[in-house]
Amino acid sequence: MFKQRLMSGIVLVIIAVAVLYFGGYVTGVFTLLLSVGGMFELLRIYNQHNKVLGYAGYAATFAYYLLLFTDGRKYILFMFILAILLILGIYVFAYPKYTDKDIMAVIFSFFYTAFMLSYVYEIRILPHGGILVIMIFICSWVNDTLAYCTGVTMGKHKMSPKLSPKKSVEGLIGGLLGSAVVGGIYGYFFDKYVYTIENSVLVFALIGFAGAVVAVIGDLTASAIKRNNDIKDYSKLIPGHGGILDRFDSIIFTAPVIYYLMTFMIK
Repeated sequence: MFKQRLMSGIVLVIIAVAVLYFGGYVTGVFTLLLSVGGMFELLRIYNQHNKVLGYAGYAATFAYYLLLFTDGRKYILFMFILAILLILGIYVFAYPKYTDKDIMAVIFSFFYTAFMLSYVYEIRILPHGGILVIMIFICSWVNDTLAYCTGVTMGKHKMSPKLSPKKSVEGLIGGLLGSAVVGGIYGYFFDKYVYTIENSVLVFALIGFAGAVVAVIGDLTASAIKRNNDIKDYSKLIPGHGGILDRFDSIIFTAPVIYYLMTFMIK
């Protein structure tokens, strides 16, 4: 199991590096595919993945990314309204086939996966985006790894016994501080490339810490949804890791937060 998980992790890292290196539409299309896959996993929990409501959610995802890839960004809010109206139209004209809970599931799935994940692409297309986007993974995967190591070696106090019994307060602190330190080190070594950033070490350290806080919330949110619906993994797409939402749960939360922190803190 460990070997399988390790090999899958290595493949994931290689794919992530390649996708982020090329940037542009490569990153955008890959993020779109992740969004659709994650949305499928979530909708399957609510039994809407292969129904008309689910297809409306997929259509909204493609429409949203099409606007991101073109000059249609000013129409995104209008597109959101149309998507919700479409979903509600299906709801009322097919009544009583669908319930209000089905509607909420589809709308939530769209914003939770497609909208939030799209900020990976949004960061990548920023000036110096190839460097800045790495902070998403520092806040997510580095935080997760250091939290695990700290928890295993020093963990004594349970952080959330009912939701995630294996996570400890010590692990939480280790992950947050570790993400901040690695973020600061990253900012130090890449300062000569990101020449528009003042106090890059401090900026990257703060972003690393804040992003790690949100990553923990993202991880626990995915766990809570699984526990509410009595499932272990969202799918078996990634051997040893589960599904897209199992592996990218924290990135879903960190991407938009890091995007706005960067646009606010970096001149």
